[in-house]
Amino acid sequence: MDSLLNTNRPPVFCPGCTHERITRGLDTALQTFDTPADKTVIVSDIGCSGLFDTFFNVHALHGLHGRALTYATGLKLADPGLNVIVTMGDGGLGIGGAHLLAACRKNLDLTLIILNNFNFGMTGGQFSVTTPADARVGSGFLNQAEVPMDICEVVKSAGATWINRCSGHDAALPGILVDAMGHKGFSVVETLGMCTGRYTKQNRLTPKSIDEMIDAQPEMNGRIESNARPEYGEQYKKFSQENAGAPGAATIEKQFEAPQKERQEIIILGSAGMRIVTAGDIFCYAGMSAGMHASMKNDYNITVLRGQSVSELILSPEKIGYAGLESPKIVLALSDEGVQRRIKIFDKLEADAFVLVEKSVTIPDTRAQVVTVDFKSYKVPRSDWALASLGLIAARNKGLSMEMLLFAVKKRFKPAVYEKALETIKKVSEK
Repeated sequence: MDSLLNTNRPPVFCPGCTHERITRGLDTALQTFDTPADKTVIVSDIGCSGLFDTFFNVHALHGLHGRALTYATGLKLADPGLNVIVTMGDGGLGIGGAHLLAACRKNLDLTLIILNNFNFGMTGGQFSVTTPADARVGSGFLNQAEVPMDICEVVKSAGATWINRCSGHDAALPGILVDAMGHKGFSVVETLGMCTGRYTKQNRLTPKSIDEMIDAQPEMNGRIESNARPEYGEQYKKFSQENAGAPGAATIEKQFEAPQKERQEIIILGSAGMRIVTAGDIFCYAGMSAGMHASMKNDYNITVLRGQSVSELILSPEKIGYAGLESPKIVLALSDEGVQRRIKIFDKLEADAFVLVEKSVTIPDTRAQVVTVDFKSYKVPRSDWALASLGLIAARNKGLSMEMLLFAVKKRFKPAVYEKALETIKKVSEK
């Protein structure tokens, strides 16, 4: 195959920069590998390595600093037939370190070329994650306070299945890149090179000293047997075929007539442990059984076992475009925490609204009809107050009927729980 270099945009690196040698080495490797240009993608990072995508007549994507591997992952999963190559400097490697670890863990069939020149060459020669502690760089003493990263050891520990560390001046580089692209899995080639525009102005670095650096480190030269495993894309395809996938949306055919045909807004004000969200589920199922559209929004703390728990529900004969409440018709006030979380709604309630309030709960003055209930007198535990509330309003045909409620409870719970739920509903609705 002919060269894939873009003759209209030849490499423009600083004189003596190793990046140019790597560019031409990659071109030789692509000719040998012989994947068509329209099936080859170079995903480049920010920095001098980010210029690679402009130098080749192949597909290219140039993204945000440190994020190149995320774009490459999406491309490879979308079209597994692509030869996807990522070029990234040591600067982008440090910025996108979490993405590098994720790529190692996945073992998707990508080839990452890390152009390590020990500094942020494009932005002033500041230190990077690979800068030696004794180097002189544009960020002063900061590199002296940190331990430089051994890229190959990091990606090995994270699960990369093919790793090579070499000099960007190595005559064998094209063959190394061919082997990397031919590996079925995530391959990492760390090339060590010189930044003549910044780094070597203050630090002695030559092709020979680079070779000495490589010789002083553990050899990384290809397949990592301890990490060997199936390639991620093949595994993903296999598992997706073996699993039926996510269940579809629940559908409930209309079986009953709702006691109120117009739009109903309901809010349940409670606390963690009162099964407020479960009660909201049941209310929505009940509405659907009467042919109504249903929506639910929940409000609870990230510490899910403590604090308020609020469910806002809408039942409507028309489709619901916005799930926010305007004027609730039914309010179930079951805890002071829940009431305080939505304290302002009470002043907005109309005279035809219905408020069911537990005896121990304090609510502000309101124009709505208020009914107080003492769940302790029913011997209903606090964890069942929300369910019991549904039984009380169903007995009054407020928002849902008893047949709608019983249907929804059976739909929501397994048989053993359903029987216990029936007992709670009977306690409050038959007294």
